[in-house]
Amino acid sequence: MTSSSYPGPESIRRHVLDNGITVLIYENPYSGTISLQGVVRAGAVAETRENAGLANFAADMLLRGTHKRSFDEIFEALESVGAGVSFGGGRHTSGFSSHSLVEDFDLVLDVIIESLCRPTFPEEQIERLRGQLITGLQMRANNTRQMSWLAFSEAAYGEHPYGRSVSGYLDSVAGMGRREIVDFYDRHYGPQDMIIGVAGALPADMMLKKIETVFGSWRNEHQQLSQLSPDVERPTGLTRRHVSMPDKHQADIVLGLPGPRRSAPDYLDASLMNTILGVFGMMGRIGQTVREEQGLAYYASSRLEGGLGPGPWTASAGVAPDKVDQAIESIRHEIRKMMTDLVADEELADSQAYRTGSMPMSLETNNGLVDIITDIELYALGLDYLQRYSQMIQSITPERIRSAAGKYLSADDLVIAVSGPVEAL
Repeated sequence: MTSSSYPGPESIRRHVLDNGITVLIYENPYSGTISLQGVVRAGAVAETRENAGLANFAADMLLRGTHKRSFDEIFEALESVGAGVSFGGGRHTSGFSSHSLVEDFDLVLDVIIESLCRPTFPEEQIERLRGQLITGLQMRANNTRQMSWLAFSEAAYGEHPYGRSVSGYLDSVAGMGRREIVDFYDRHYGPQDMIIGVAGALPADMMLKKIETVFGSWRNEHQQLSQLSPDVERPTGLTRRHVSMPDKHQADIVLGLPGPRRSAPDYLDASLMNTILGVFGMMGRIGQTVREEQGLAYYASSRLEGGLGPGPWTASAGVAPDKVDQAIESIRHEIRKMMTDLVADEELADSQAYRTGSMPMSLETNNGLVDIITDIELYALGLDYLQRYSQMIQSITPERIRSAAGKYLSADDLVIAVSGPVEAL
């Protein structure tokens, strides 16, 4: 698949329903399946520390009983045809996704609309889910990697919404009642600014008609959209947080700082910079140096989140307890090099080829297609984004890489979180 044949304005059907739902449809006649994804403006940014995890709890409850089907009946109906439907809550949005054969698309739509618009939030299912969520949080408290991420987020963002766990905390999840869950649903779930993306083998006109018939009458005059989270100040100096887990034999490190929103004009520059630093090949320069050459880590890489808010840039590593400081200094050394030295032309070209070459693979399935076209709408990238993508990546120069590193990285103003046995701290 070449850039010119990628989905674009000619092949992505975009339509806004009267109730505010934006529908994006890609007709894929080469597959006998249909994948659908929905985004609702109901996220954890509307929470406080006291009710952290509420958006996630509410989203997970939507498939646990409706006016039409019980929890068991929903999953029996889906499993009988091999279809899948899931709901989940995120930081800015909540959403749903499905995958089914073409002939089962009507059933899937019926399950989704019932769960989305007519959930019953049964008390017994709330308690069952609460137990599962609490078990997950207890497992998190025993996981060095997850605890280092939690400590980093809380230290880097403080009272900012990004400083709170989307999954919540033991005390907040334990204290949520049905009334609170229903109130969050009533206030935040609705069609305004909602996105539905669908890719599959049915004709586009038919898919649009089905979606409009099912979703077009949904209204919530009291819907409150989750607002974009504010900017956050970057750290000054080194801030280090420790999570003591004395029975562990490995330490996990997360270091970083708040990064750019997906809407930043130089986001792709920063993203490609991060690919070079901690993704490509053996996890970029960080993986090559810290893990392969120095043998300091079981894993070592970096990531740039991007999104509707100021998601973090982070580097992370799992190390033996006596290697923590050495691994941190090695990562900081790679950061400094990225900020001061121009990337070699060959290294840049390899990472550009990796980024452009991996795009066709992500478009091979309906799931991949619907993920991307939904993101295109969510982040206002333009329907021709995929067709422009290769040229945009190829146009990034060593100077732009260094500029992005200087703007978004720092070796001296960092939050560093370490979890593990006492000797690692």
